[in-house]
Amino acid sequence: MSGATVPLAVPDRPISGVALTIVIVLFVLVAALGFVAARWRREEATGLHSLDEWGLGGRGFGTWVTWFLLGGDLYTAYTFVAVPAAMWATGAVSGFFAVPYTIVLYPIVFLLMSRLWSVSHRHGFVTPADFVGGRYGSKALSIAVAVTGIVATMPYIALQLVGIKAVLTVLGLGSAQNVLLTDLPLIIAFVVLAAYTYTSGLRAPALIAVVKDLLIYLAVIVAVIYLPIKFGGWGNIFDSAEAKLATVNPATGKPAGVFIPGAGSYSAYWTLALGSALALFMYPHSITGVLASKSRNTIRKNAAVLPLYSLMLGFLALLGYAAIYAGTKPIDLNGAVNPQLVVPQLFLDHFPDWFAGIALAAIAIGALVPAAIMSIAAANLFTRNIYRDLIRPDAKPRQEAHVSKIASLVVKFGALVFVIAMDQSAAINMQLLGGIWILQTFPAIVAGLYTRWFHRWALFGGWAAGIVYGTVAAYTVVNPVTKANFGGSIAAIPGTDIQVYIAVVAFAINLVVAAVLSLVFHAMKLPDGKDITRSSDYGADEHDPKVAEIQREYPLGEPGGPAF
Repeated sequence: MSGATVPLAVPDRPISGVALTIVIVLFVLVAALGFVAARWRREEATGLHSLDEWGLGGRGFGTWVTWFLLGGDLYTAYTFVAVPAAMWATGAVSGFFAVPYTIVLYPIVFLLMSRLWSVSHRHGFVTPADFVGGRYGSKALSIAVAVTGIVATMPYIALQLVGIKAVLTVLGLGSAQNVLLTDLPLIIAFVVLAAYTYTSGLRAPALIAVVKDLLIYLAVIVAVIYLPIKFGGWGNIFDSAEAKLATVNPATGKPAGVFIPGAGSYSAYWTLALGSALALFMYPHSITGVLASKSRNTIRKNAAVLPLYSLMLGFLALLGYAAIYAGTKPIDLNGAVNPQLVVPQLFLDHFPDWFAGIALAAIAIGALVPAAIMSIAAANLFTRNIYRDLIRPDAKPRQEAHVSKIASLVVKFGALVFVIAMDQSAAINMQLLGGIWILQTFPAIVAGLYTRWFHRWALFGGWAAGIVYGTVAAYTVVNPVTKANFGGSIAAIPGTDIQVYIAVVAFAINLVVAAVLSLVFHAMKLPDGKDITRSSDYGADEHDPKVAEIQREYPLGEPGGPAF
Protein backbone atom coordinates (compact mmCIF):
# COMPACT_ATOMS: atom_id res chain seq x y z
CA MET A 1 0.00 0.00 0.00
CA SER A 2 3.02 2.26 0.00
CA GLY A 3 2.58 3.29 -3.64
CA ALA A 4 5.10 5.05 -5.85
CA THR A 5 7.44 7.85 -4.76
CA VAL A 6 7.98 10.45 -7.46
CA PRO A 7 10.23 13.47 -6.73
CA LEU A 8 8.51 16.79 -7.27
CA ALA A 9 9.27 20.36 -6.35
CA VAL A 10 9.19 21.18 -2.63
CA PRO A 11 5.72 22.59 -2.04
CA ASP A 12 4.91 25.95 -0.62
CA ARG A 13 2.36 24.79 1.93
CA PRO A 14 0.69 27.56 3.93
CA ILE A 15 -0.75 26.80 7.35
CA SER A 16 -4.53 26.67 7.42
CA GLY A 17 -5.28 28.69 10.57
CA VAL A 18 -8.97 27.82 10.89
CA ALA A 19 -8.51 24.11 10.25
CA LEU A 20 -5.51 23.95 12.57
CA THR A 21 -7.39 25.75 15.36
CA ILE A 22 -10.31 23.32 15.14
CA VAL A 23 -7.95 20.34 15.19
CA ILE A 24 -6.18 21.71 18.29
CA VAL A 25 -9.45 22.47 20.12
CA LEU A 26 -10.92 19.03 19.45
CA PHE A 27 -7.63 17.38 20.35
CA VAL A 28 -7.52 19.20 23.70
CA LEU A 29 -11.15 18.26 24.41
CA VAL A 30 -10.59 14.55 23.84
CA ALA A 31 -7.36 14.65 25.82
CA ALA A 32 -9.31 16.10 28.76
CA LEU A 33 -11.88 13.37 28.26
CA GLY A 34 -9.08 10.83 28.45
CA PHE A 35 -8.04 12.06 31.90
CA VAL A 36 -11.65 12.28 33.13
CA ALA A 37 -12.10 8.65 32.11
CA ALA A 38 -9.96 7.62 35.10
CA ARG A 39 -13.02 8.16 37.31
CA TRP A 40 -15.58 6.65 34.92
CA ARG A 41 -17.20 3.47 36.30
CA ARG A 42 -14.13 2.86 38.41
CA GLU A 43 -14.14 0.35 41.23
CA GLU A 44 -13.70 2.71 44.17
CA ALA A 45 -12.35 0.03 46.49
CA THR A 46 -9.43 -0.96 44.26
CA GLY A 47 -9.05 1.98 41.87
CA LEU A 48 -7.13 1.09 38.73
CA HIS A 49 -4.56 -1.02 40.55
CA SER A 50 -5.14 -4.30 38.75
CA LEU A 51 -5.08 -5.45 35.14
CA ASP A 52 -8.81 -6.16 35.29
CA GLU A 53 -9.44 -2.48 36.04
CA TRP A 54 -6.58 -0.71 34.21
CA GLY A 55 -6.07 -3.11 31.32
CA LEU A 56 -9.65 -4.31 30.75
CA GLY A 57 -11.73 -1.39 32.00
CA GLY A 58 -13.28 -3.45 34.80
CA ARG A 59 -14.59 -6.06 32.33
CA GLY A 60 -17.95 -4.33 32.38
CA PHE A 61 -18.49 -2.56 29.05
CA GLY A 62 -21.98 -2.96 27.59
CA THR A 63 -23.07 -3.31 23.98
CA TRP A 64 -22.72 0.31 22.86
CA VAL A 65 -19.44 1.05 24.61
CA THR A 66 -18.03 -2.21 23.23
CA TRP A 67 -19.29 -1.25 19.77
CA PHE A 68 -17.46 2.05 19.86
CA LEU A 69 -14.40 0.47 21.47
CA LEU A 70 -14.10 -2.34 18.92
CA GLY A 71 -14.93 0.02 16.07
CA GLY A 72 -12.30 2.46 17.24
CA ASP A 73 -9.91 -0.41 17.73
CA LEU A 74 -10.36 -2.14 14.37
CA TYR A 75 -10.96 0.86 12.10
CA THR A 76 -7.87 2.88 12.86
CA ALA A 77 -6.63 6.22 11.59
CA TYR A 78 -4.29 4.33 9.34
CA THR A 79 -7.30 2.50 7.89
CA PHE A 80 -8.88 5.84 7.05
CA VAL A 81 -5.61 7.00 5.49
CA ALA A 82 -4.26 3.81 3.90
CA VAL A 83 -7.35 2.24 2.33
CA PRO A 84 -8.27 5.23 0.12
CA ALA A 85 -4.54 5.82 -0.47
CA ALA A 86 -4.24 2.29 -1.86
CA MET A 87 -7.33 2.87 -4.03
CA TRP A 88 -5.76 6.09 -5.31
CA ALA A 89 -2.35 4.52 -6.02
CA THR A 90 -3.03 0.96 -7.19
CA GLY A 91 -6.79 0.35 -7.25
CA ALA A 92 -9.17 -2.27 -5.98
CA VAL A 93 -7.02 -5.34 -5.20
CA SER A 94 -4.87 -3.63 -2.56
CA GLY A 95 -7.60 -1.21 -1.46
CA PHE A 96 -11.16 -2.47 -1.70
CA PHE A 97 -10.33 -5.96 -0.38
CA ALA A 98 -10.63 -4.36 3.07
CA VAL A 99 -14.41 -4.16 2.67
CA PRO A 100 -15.14 -7.87 2.04
CA TYR A 101 -12.64 -8.88 4.68
CA THR A 102 -14.44 -6.92 7.35
CA ILE A 103 -17.69 -8.58 6.21
CA VAL A 104 -16.14 -12.04 6.49
CA LEU A 105 -14.77 -11.08 9.89
CA TYR A 106 -17.96 -10.81 11.93
CA PRO A 107 -19.27 -14.38 11.59
CA ILE A 108 -15.83 -15.41 12.85
CA VAL A 109 -16.22 -13.07 15.79
CA PHE A 110 -19.70 -14.41 16.52
CA LEU A 111 -18.49 -18.01 16.62
CA LEU A 112 -15.09 -17.72 18.25
CA MET A 113 -14.87 -14.70 20.50
CA SER A 114 -17.83 -15.54 22.74
CA ARG A 115 -16.11 -18.83 23.65
CA LEU A 116 -12.87 -17.02 24.35
CA TRP A 117 -14.76 -14.50 26.49
CA SER A 118 -16.34 -17.27 28.59
CA VAL A 119 -13.21 -19.25 29.31
CA SER A 120 -11.20 -16.08 29.93
CA HIS A 121 -13.70 -14.76 32.45
CA ARG A 122 -13.90 -18.06 34.29
CA HIS A 123 -10.13 -18.19 34.74
CA GLY A 124 -9.24 -14.51 34.83
CA PHE A 125 -7.31 -14.64 31.57
CA VAL A 126 -6.27 -11.15 30.47
CA THR A 127 -4.45 -12.03 27.25
CA PRO A 128 -4.76 -14.67 24.52
CA ALA A 129 -1.40 -16.02 25.67
CA ASP A 130 -2.95 -16.56 29.15
CA PHE A 131 -5.55 -18.79 27.52
CA VAL A 132 -2.96 -20.72 25.49
CA GLY A 133 -0.83 -21.23 28.60
CA GLY A 134 -3.81 -22.48 30.60
CA ARG A 135 -5.16 -24.67 27.84
CA TYR A 136 -1.92 -26.40 26.88
CA GLY A 137 0.15 -26.09 30.04
CA SER A 138 3.03 -24.71 28.01
CA LYS A 139 4.93 -21.57 28.87
CA ALA A 140 6.94 -21.89 25.66
CA LEU A 141 3.77 -21.75 23.57
CA SER A 142 2.21 -18.93 25.60
CA ILE A 143 5.43 -16.90 25.37
CA ALA A 144 5.55 -17.50 21.61
CA VAL A 145 2.00 -16.14 21.33
CA ALA A 146 2.84 -13.20 23.58
CA VAL A 147 6.04 -12.22 21.77
CA THR A 148 4.30 -12.53 18.39
CA GLY A 149 1.52 -10.27 19.64
CA ILE A 150 3.91 -7.63 20.98
CA VAL A 151 6.14 -7.60 17.89
CA ALA A 152 3.20 -7.52 15.49
CA THR A 153 1.50 -4.72 17.42
CA MET A 154 4.40 -2.26 17.62
CA PRO A 155 4.51 -1.31 13.89
CA TYR A 156 0.70 -1.10 14.04
CA ILE A 157 1.05 1.59 16.72
CA ALA A 158 3.71 3.31 14.62
CA LEU A 159 1.28 3.47 11.72
CA GLN A 160 -1.24 5.29 13.91
CA LEU A 161 1.40 7.95 14.48
CA VAL A 162 1.98 8.00 10.71
CA GLY A 163 -1.72 8.86 10.41
CA ILE A 164 -1.32 11.79 12.81
CA LYS A 165 1.78 12.90 10.94
CA ALA A 166 -0.14 12.89 7.64
CA VAL A 167 -2.72 15.25 9.15
CA LEU A 168 -0.06 17.58 10.55
CA THR A 169 1.78 17.64 7.22
CA VAL A 170 -1.33 18.57 5.27
CA LEU A 171 -2.14 21.28 7.80
CA GLY A 172 1.19 22.89 6.97
CA LEU A 173 3.11 21.95 10.12
CA GLY A 174 6.66 20.78 9.65
CA SER A 175 9.60 21.50 7.47
CA ALA A 176 11.99 19.26 5.56
CA GLN A 177 14.82 21.54 6.76
CA ASN A 178 13.92 21.58 10.48
CA VAL A 179 13.77 18.18 12.14
CA LEU A 180 12.54 19.55 15.49
CA LEU A 181 9.76 21.56 13.88
CA THR A 182 8.74 18.57 11.79
CA ASP A 183 8.36 16.16 14.68
CA LEU A 184 7.47 18.45 17.61
CA PRO A 185 3.66 18.32 17.11
CA LEU A 186 3.85 14.56 16.84
CA ILE A 187 5.89 14.35 20.03
CA ILE A 188 3.36 16.53 21.86
CA ALA A 189 0.53 14.28 20.66
CA PHE A 190 2.51 11.26 21.85
CA VAL A 191 3.05 12.74 25.32
CA VAL A 192 -0.66 13.49 25.73
CA LEU A 193 -1.57 9.99 24.56
CA ALA A 194 0.95 8.40 26.91
CA ALA A 195 -0.21 10.48 29.88
CA TYR A 196 -3.91 9.72 29.73
CA THR A 197 -3.35 6.06 28.87
CA TYR A 198 -1.11 5.73 31.92
CA THR A 199 -3.68 7.47 34.09
CA SER A 200 -6.93 5.97 32.86
CA GLY A 201 -6.07 2.68 31.16
CA LEU A 202 -8.62 1.17 28.78
CA ARG A 203 -11.37 3.52 29.99
CA ALA A 204 -9.73 6.43 28.14
CA PRO A 205 -9.88 5.01 24.60
CA ALA A 206 -13.34 3.57 25.32
CA LEU A 207 -14.68 7.03 26.14
CA ILE A 208 -12.77 8.86 23.39
CA ALA A 209 -13.87 6.29 20.81
CA VAL A 210 -17.42 7.64 21.06
CA VAL A 211 -16.30 11.15 20.06
CA LYS A 212 -13.94 9.84 17.41
CA ASP A 213 -16.57 7.71 15.69
CA LEU A 214 -19.17 10.47 15.66
CA LEU A 215 -16.64 12.76 13.95
CA ILE A 216 -15.58 10.06 11.47
CA TYR A 217 -19.18 9.22 10.54
CA LEU A 218 -19.97 12.92 10.08
CA ALA A 219 -16.93 13.49 7.84
CA VAL A 220 -17.47 10.40 5.67
CA ILE A 221 -21.22 10.85 5.21
CA VAL A 222 -20.82 14.50 4.20
CA ALA A 223 -17.94 13.64 1.85
CA VAL A 224 -19.72 10.83 0.00
CA ILE A 225 -22.76 13.05 -0.55
CA TYR A 226 -21.04 16.37 -1.28
CA LEU A 227 -18.10 15.28 -3.47
CA PRO A 228 -20.06 13.33 -6.13
CA ILE A 229 -22.45 16.28 -6.42
CA LYS A 230 -19.52 18.66 -6.87
CA PHE A 231 -17.75 16.37 -9.37
CA GLY A 232 -20.81 15.62 -11.52
CA GLY A 233 -21.68 12.18 -10.14
CA TRP A 234 -20.00 8.85 -9.40
CA GLY A 235 -19.89 8.03 -13.13
CA ASN A 236 -17.31 10.75 -13.73
CA ILE A 237 -15.30 9.63 -10.70
CA PHE A 238 -15.21 5.98 -11.77
CA ASP A 239 -14.33 6.88 -15.38
CA SER A 240 -11.35 8.97 -14.30
CA ALA A 241 -10.17 6.24 -11.90
CA GLU A 242 -10.39 3.57 -14.60
CA ALA A 243 -8.39 5.74 -17.02
CA LYS A 244 -5.70 6.57 -14.46
CA LEU A 245 -5.23 2.99 -13.25
CA ALA A 246 -4.99 1.72 -16.84
CA THR A 247 -2.10 4.08 -17.56
CA VAL A 248 1.18 2.22 -18.01
CA ASN A 249 3.78 2.88 -15.31
CA PRO A 250 7.09 3.60 -17.10
CA ALA A 251 9.07 2.05 -14.22
CA THR A 252 7.33 -1.33 -14.46
CA GLY A 253 5.91 -1.37 -18.00
CA LYS A 254 2.57 -2.45 -16.50
CA PRO A 255 -0.69 -0.64 -15.72
CA ALA A 256 -0.52 1.55 -12.64
CA GLY A 257 -3.24 -0.44 -10.92
CA VAL A 258 -6.44 -2.47 -11.14
CA PHE A 259 -9.83 -0.79 -11.40
CA ILE A 260 -11.88 -4.00 -11.26
CA PRO A 261 -9.92 -7.20 -10.49
CA GLY A 262 -9.73 -9.59 -13.42
CA ALA A 263 -9.45 -13.37 -13.28
CA GLY A 264 -5.69 -13.13 -12.70
CA SER A 265 -6.27 -11.18 -9.49
CA TYR A 266 -8.99 -13.36 -7.96
CA SER A 267 -6.68 -15.53 -5.85
CA ALA A 268 -4.81 -12.51 -4.49
CA TYR A 269 -8.07 -10.70 -3.75
CA TRP A 270 -9.90 -13.45 -1.87
CA THR A 271 -6.85 -14.66 0.05
CA LEU A 272 -6.13 -11.10 1.15
CA ALA A 273 -9.71 -10.80 2.37
CA LEU A 274 -9.82 -14.20 4.11
CA GLY A 275 -6.32 -14.04 5.60
CA SER A 276 -6.85 -10.55 6.92
CA ALA A 277 -10.18 -11.54 8.47
CA LEU A 278 -8.65 -14.54 10.23
CA ALA A 279 -5.72 -12.45 11.45
CA LEU A 280 -7.53 -9.37 12.72
CA PHE A 281 -8.96 -10.86 15.90
CA MET A 282 -5.68 -12.58 16.69
CA TYR A 283 -4.16 -9.15 17.38
CA PRO A 284 -4.00 -8.64 21.14
CA HIS A 285 -5.74 -5.25 20.99
CA SER A 286 -8.80 -6.81 19.32
CA ILE A 287 -9.03 -9.49 22.01
CA THR A 288 -8.57 -6.83 24.70
CA GLY A 289 -11.73 -5.12 23.44
CA VAL A 290 -13.58 -8.44 23.52
CA LEU A 291 -12.48 -9.36 27.05
CA ALA A 292 -13.46 -5.90 28.33
CA SER A 293 -17.15 -6.53 27.54
CA LYS A 294 -19.47 -7.61 30.32
CA SER A 295 -21.05 -10.70 28.71
CA ARG A 296 -20.73 -13.15 25.84
CA ASN A 297 -23.98 -11.86 24.40
CA THR A 298 -22.40 -8.41 24.20
CA ILE A 299 -19.88 -9.95 21.80
CA ARG A 300 -22.59 -11.58 19.71
CA LYS A 301 -24.66 -8.40 19.53
CA ASN A 302 -21.57 -6.52 18.37
CA ALA A 303 -20.87 -9.12 15.69
CA ALA A 304 -24.33 -8.24 14.36
CA VAL A 305 -24.04 -4.42 14.44
CA LEU A 306 -20.34 -3.86 13.76
CA PRO A 307 -20.80 -4.40 9.98
CA LEU A 308 -22.14 -0.82 9.95
CA TYR A 309 -18.47 0.14 9.98
CA SER A 310 -17.94 -1.93 6.82
CA LEU A 311 -20.54 0.21 5.05
CA MET A 312 -18.66 3.32 6.08
CA LEU A 313 -15.35 1.74 5.02
CA GLY A 314 -16.74 1.07 1.55
CA PHE A 315 -17.64 4.73 1.10
CA LEU A 316 -14.32 5.79 2.57
CA ALA A 317 -12.38 3.61 0.11
CA LEU A 318 -14.14 5.31 -2.79
CA LEU A 319 -12.73 8.65 -1.67
CA GLY A 320 -9.46 7.40 -3.19
CA TYR A 321 -11.17 7.36 -6.59
CA ALA A 322 -12.75 10.75 -5.87
CA ALA A 323 -9.24 12.11 -5.25
CA ILE A 324 -8.18 10.84 -8.69
CA TYR A 325 -10.98 12.80 -10.36
CA ALA A 326 -10.21 15.85 -8.23
CA GLY A 327 -6.54 15.76 -9.26
CA THR A 328 -5.43 15.79 -5.62
CA LYS A 329 -1.66 16.27 -5.21
CA PRO A 330 -0.50 14.53 -2.00
CA ILE A 331 2.93 16.16 -1.79
CA ASP A 332 5.06 15.42 1.27
CA LEU A 333 7.54 17.74 2.99
CA ASN A 334 10.39 16.41 0.88
CA GLY A 335 8.55 17.22 -2.33
CA ALA A 336 7.72 13.58 -3.13
CA VAL A 337 4.29 12.12 -3.78
CA ASN A 338 2.98 10.40 -0.64
CA PRO A 339 -0.32 8.55 -1.16
CA GLN A 340 -0.94 8.57 2.61
CA LEU A 341 -1.73 12.29 2.32
CA VAL A 342 -4.49 11.84 -0.27
CA VAL A 343 -7.56 11.87 1.97
CA PRO A 344 -6.41 14.70 4.30
CA GLN A 345 -5.45 16.76 1.24
CA LEU A 346 -8.79 16.01 -0.46
CA PHE A 347 -10.69 17.37 2.54
CA LEU A 348 -8.49 20.46 2.74
CA ASP A 349 -8.81 21.20 -1.00
CA HIS A 350 -12.57 20.79 -1.42
CA PHE A 351 -14.26 21.71 1.86
CA PRO A 352 -14.47 24.91 3.91
CA ASP A 353 -11.59 25.18 6.33
CA TRP A 354 -13.82 24.66 9.37
CA PHE A 355 -15.20 21.35 8.05
CA ALA A 356 -11.77 20.23 6.86
CA GLY A 357 -10.60 20.89 10.43
CA ILE A 358 -13.31 18.58 11.79
CA ALA A 359 -12.44 15.84 9.30
CA LEU A 360 -8.70 16.10 9.94
CA ALA A 361 -9.31 16.11 13.70
CA ALA A 362 -11.37 12.94 13.28
CA ILE A 363 -8.42 11.23 11.59
CA ALA A 364 -5.94 12.43 14.22
CA ILE A 365 -8.22 11.43 17.12
CA GLY A 366 -8.86 8.18 15.29
CA ALA A 367 -5.17 7.44 15.76
CA LEU A 368 -5.24 8.02 19.51
CA VAL A 369 -7.90 5.41 20.26
CA PRO A 370 -6.30 2.34 18.65
CA ALA A 371 -2.79 3.44 19.65
CA ALA A 372 -3.89 3.51 23.29
CA ILE A 373 -5.63 0.12 23.11
CA MET A 374 -2.71 -1.46 21.26
CA SER A 375 -0.17 -0.22 23.77
CA ILE A 376 -2.33 -1.48 26.66
CA ALA A 377 -2.73 -4.88 25.01
CA ALA A 378 1.00 -5.21 24.32
CA ALA A 379 1.75 -4.13 27.90
CA ASN A 380 -0.66 -6.71 29.30
CA LEU A 381 1.07 -9.42 27.24
CA PHE A 382 4.45 -8.40 28.60
CA THR A 383 3.20 -8.21 32.17
CA ARG A 384 1.25 -11.45 32.28
CA ASN A 385 3.23 -13.71 29.99
CA ILE A 386 6.81 -12.50 30.32
CA TYR A 387 7.18 -10.53 33.56
CA ARG A 388 4.98 -12.72 35.75
CA ASP A 389 5.54 -16.07 34.06
CA LEU A 390 9.32 -15.70 33.81
CA ILE A 391 10.47 -13.02 36.28
CA ARG A 392 7.98 -12.55 39.16
CA PRO A 393 5.60 -15.52 39.47
CA ASP A 394 4.37 -14.10 42.81
CA ALA A 395 3.53 -10.64 41.43
CA LYS A 396 0.48 -9.07 43.09
CA PRO A 397 -2.31 -7.37 41.09
CA ARG A 398 -1.01 -3.90 42.05
CA GLN A 399 2.48 -4.82 40.84
CA GLU A 400 1.06 -6.17 37.59
CA ALA A 401 -0.85 -2.95 36.97
CA HIS A 402 2.25 -0.85 37.70
CA VAL A 403 4.47 -2.91 35.37
CA SER A 404 1.82 -2.80 32.64
CA LYS A 405 1.58 1.01 32.87
CA ILE A 406 5.35 1.33 32.48
CA ALA A 407 5.41 -1.21 29.65
CA SER A 408 2.70 0.73 27.78
CA LEU A 409 4.90 3.84 27.94
CA VAL A 410 7.87 1.90 26.60
CA VAL A 411 5.82 0.45 23.74
CA LYS A 412 4.52 3.86 22.69
CA PHE A 413 7.97 5.41 22.96
CA GLY A 414 9.36 2.65 20.74
CA ALA A 415 6.68 3.35 18.15
CA LEU A 416 7.48 7.08 18.27
CA VAL A 417 11.19 6.41 17.71
CA PHE A 418 10.22 4.09 14.86
CA VAL A 419 8.27 6.84 13.10
CA ILE A 420 10.80 9.62 13.71
CA ALA A 421 14.02 7.71 13.07
CA MET A 422 13.01 5.38 10.26
CA ASP A 423 11.43 5.72 6.84
CA GLN A 424 7.65 5.36 6.96
CA SER A 425 7.84 2.56 4.39
CA ALA A 426 9.74 0.53 7.03
CA ALA A 427 6.74 0.81 9.35
CA ILE A 428 4.44 -0.23 6.52
CA ASN A 429 6.60 -3.23 5.67
CA MET A 430 6.77 -4.23 9.33
CA GLN A 431 3.00 -3.97 9.58
CA LEU A 432 2.64 -6.27 6.54
CA LEU A 433 4.95 -8.72 8.28
CA GLY A 434 2.93 -8.29 11.46
CA GLY A 435 -0.20 -9.49 9.66
CA ILE A 436 1.67 -12.58 8.45
CA TRP A 437 3.10 -13.31 11.89
CA ILE A 438 -0.05 -12.78 13.95
CA LEU A 439 -2.03 -15.25 11.79
CA GLN A 440 0.40 -17.97 12.93
CA THR A 441 -1.09 -17.76 16.44
CA PHE A 442 -4.54 -18.72 15.06
CA PRO A 443 -4.14 -22.52 15.39
CA ALA A 444 -3.02 -22.35 19.03
CA ILE A 445 -5.78 -19.93 20.05
CA VAL A 446 -8.74 -20.99 17.92
CA ALA A 447 -8.12 -24.72 17.81
CA GLY A 448 -7.78 -24.59 21.58
CA LEU A 449 -11.29 -23.16 21.89
CA TYR A 450 -12.74 -26.36 20.42
CA THR A 451 -10.30 -29.23 20.80
CA ARG A 452 -7.30 -30.41 22.77
CA TRP A 453 -6.20 -32.80 20.01
CA PHE A 454 -3.15 -30.79 18.88
CA HIS A 455 0.00 -31.50 20.88
CA ARG A 456 1.53 -28.40 22.49
CA TRP A 457 4.96 -28.94 20.88
CA ALA A 458 3.33 -29.61 17.50
CA LEU A 459 1.58 -26.24 17.74
CA PHE A 460 4.89 -24.66 18.63
CA GLY A 461 6.53 -26.31 15.61
CA GLY A 462 3.72 -25.18 13.31
CA TRP A 463 4.00 -21.63 14.64
CA ALA A 464 7.77 -21.60 14.01
CA ALA A 465 7.37 -23.01 10.48
CA GLY A 466 4.73 -20.43 9.58
CA ILE A 467 6.80 -17.55 10.97
CA VAL A 468 9.94 -18.61 9.08
CA TYR A 469 8.19 -19.23 5.75
CA GLY A 470 6.17 -16.01 5.95
CA THR A 471 9.21 -13.88 6.77
CA VAL A 472 11.36 -15.37 4.00
CA ALA A 473 8.56 -15.19 1.42
CA ALA A 474 7.83 -11.54 2.29
CA TYR A 475 11.52 -10.67 2.05
CA THR A 476 11.72 -12.05 -1.49
CA VAL A 477 8.93 -9.74 -2.70
CA VAL A 478 10.66 -6.84 -4.45
CA ASN A 479 8.95 -3.50 -4.99
CA PRO A 480 8.95 -3.00 -8.79
CA VAL A 481 9.54 0.74 -8.43
CA THR A 482 11.99 1.06 -5.52
CA LYS A 483 13.60 -2.41 -5.97
CA ALA A 484 13.51 -2.83 -2.17
CA ASN A 485 12.77 -6.14 -0.41
CA PHE A 486 9.56 -6.56 1.63
CA GLY A 487 7.86 -4.85 -1.30
CA GLY A 488 4.42 -6.35 -0.68
CA SER A 489 2.43 -9.21 0.84
CA ILE A 490 1.46 -11.09 -2.34
CA ALA A 491 3.61 -13.91 -3.74
CA ALA A 492 3.15 -17.09 -5.75
CA ILE A 493 2.37 -20.38 -4.02
CA PRO A 494 5.68 -22.33 -4.13
CA GLY A 495 5.85 -24.38 -7.33
CA THR A 496 3.00 -22.48 -8.99
CA ASP A 497 2.35 -19.08 -10.52
CA ILE A 498 -0.81 -18.50 -8.45
CA GLN A 499 -0.46 -15.21 -6.60
CA VAL A 500 -1.87 -15.25 -3.05
CA TYR A 501 -1.53 -13.51 0.30
CA ILE A 502 1.67 -14.87 1.87
CA ALA A 503 0.04 -15.17 5.30
CA VAL A 504 -2.45 -17.74 4.00
CA VAL A 505 0.28 -20.03 2.64
CA ALA A 506 2.25 -19.66 5.88
CA PHE A 507 -0.94 -20.48 7.81
CA ALA A 508 -1.50 -23.62 5.70
CA ILE A 509 2.09 -24.74 6.35
CA ASN A 510 1.55 -24.04 10.04
CA LEU A 511 -1.56 -26.24 10.15
CA VAL A 512 0.02 -29.12 8.23
CA VAL A 513 3.13 -29.13 10.42
CA ALA A 514 1.03 -28.95 13.61
CA ALA A 515 -1.21 -31.83 12.46
CA VAL A 516 1.61 -34.10 11.31
CA LEU A 517 3.72 -33.48 14.41
CA SER A 518 0.70 -34.06 16.64
CA LEU A 519 0.21 -37.49 15.08
CA VAL A 520 3.90 -38.26 15.60
CA PHE A 521 4.05 -36.95 19.18
CA HIS A 522 0.86 -38.74 20.18
CA ALA A 523 2.27 -41.96 18.71
CA MET A 524 5.49 -41.41 20.66
CA LYS A 525 3.38 -40.71 23.77
CA LEU A 526 5.27 -37.53 24.50
CA PRO A 527 3.83 -35.95 27.65
CA ASP A 528 1.31 -33.22 26.94
CA GLY A 529 0.72 -30.27 29.22
CA LYS A 530 -1.98 -29.91 31.87
CA ASP A 531 -5.25 -28.38 30.70
CA ILE A 532 -6.79 -26.27 33.48
CA THR A 533 -10.01 -25.58 31.56
CA ARG A 534 -13.19 -27.66 31.42
CA SER A 535 -15.84 -27.99 28.72
CA SER A 536 -18.31 -26.01 30.85
CA ASP A 537 -15.92 -23.01 30.84
CA TYR A 538 -16.57 -22.30 27.16
CA GLY A 539 -20.26 -21.52 27.58
CA ALA A 540 -20.20 -19.53 30.84
CA ASP A 541 -21.94 -16.15 30.84
CA GLU A 542 -21.98 -13.08 33.05
CA HIS A 543 -24.23 -14.58 35.73
CA ASP A 544 -21.96 -17.56 36.28
CA PRO A 545 -20.69 -17.28 39.89
CA LYS A 546 -17.09 -17.87 38.86
CA VAL A 547 -17.33 -15.31 36.10
CA ALA A 548 -18.66 -12.80 38.61
CA GLU A 549 -15.76 -13.41 40.93
CA ILE A 550 -13.20 -13.66 38.11
CA GLN A 551 -11.12 -16.02 40.13
CA ARG A 552 -8.25 -18.07 38.86
CA GLU A 553 -8.35 -21.65 40.03
CA TYR A 554 -4.78 -22.52 39.03
CA PRO A 555 -2.51 -19.47 38.77
CA LEU A 556 -0.21 -20.04 35.81
CA GLY A 557 2.82 -18.59 37.53
CA GLU A 558 2.64 -20.41 40.85
CA PRO A 559 5.49 -22.73 41.82
CA GLY A 560 4.99 -26.08 40.21
CA GLY A 561 2.76 -24.56 37.53
CA PRO A 562 2.89 -25.41 33.85
CA ALA A 563 6.38 -26.13 32.58
CA PHE A 564 7.99 -25.47 29.25
